[in-house]
Amino acid sequence: MMKRFSSFSAALIGLVFAGHVFAQLATPTNPTTLKPASEFDRIENKQDRAAALFIEAGKVINSPRCQNCHPGGERPTQTDAMNPHQPWVIRGADGFGAPGMRCATCHQAANFESSGVPGHPKWHLAPASMAWQGKSLALICEQIKDKSRNDNMDLAALVKHMSEDTLVGWAWKPGANRTPAPGTQVQFGALIRAWAEAGAYCPKS
Repeated sequence: MMKRFSSFSAALIGLVFAGHVFAQLATPTNPTTLKPASEFDRIENKQDRAAALFIEAGKVINSPRCQNCHPGGERPTQTDAMNPHQPWVIRGADGFGAPGMRCATCHQAANFESSGVPGHPKWHLAPASMAWQGKSLALICEQIKDKSRNDNMDLAALVKHMSEDTLVGWAWKPGANRTPAPGTQVQFGALIRAWAEAGAYCPKS
């Protein structure tokens, strides 16, 4: 009887252990996090390391918080679902909207929580030359390095922009029910800095 009980106990413990392992394997990676830049130091090939760093930073670049303001057309998108902006607005010549419907008409200096309208003192769209929607990370990578399209920023200026610009930083403090960009701006800036230091090579796709 004791032998049968021991066998049953061992089998039960085995099932519990297997279930625990399976649960760990089945738990998805938290999409709100970023790997630290230091985690990529072990990749010896600089080209491979740079590409891997940019792919990790791409979690931010491809988030709705960034994509909404880098639309493929003249009309921005909004919400986590990236729906066409309501009311109908367009980029305008300077990115701050069309005459009579400027961005600042609705978007104030800070998020207006009671209505859910996001805000920042310099709220505007990225220039058309920096349109990201519908593009692969490889194309976006080449795009942001191109001084003829990125407002003449060299790599040092690009790193500073990604790391310190407060409008970029809004992506982590979007207010209302919007999902923040993954990680933090500090982590994102560190990934971009490490990517630049590794040669600013781009992913292949």
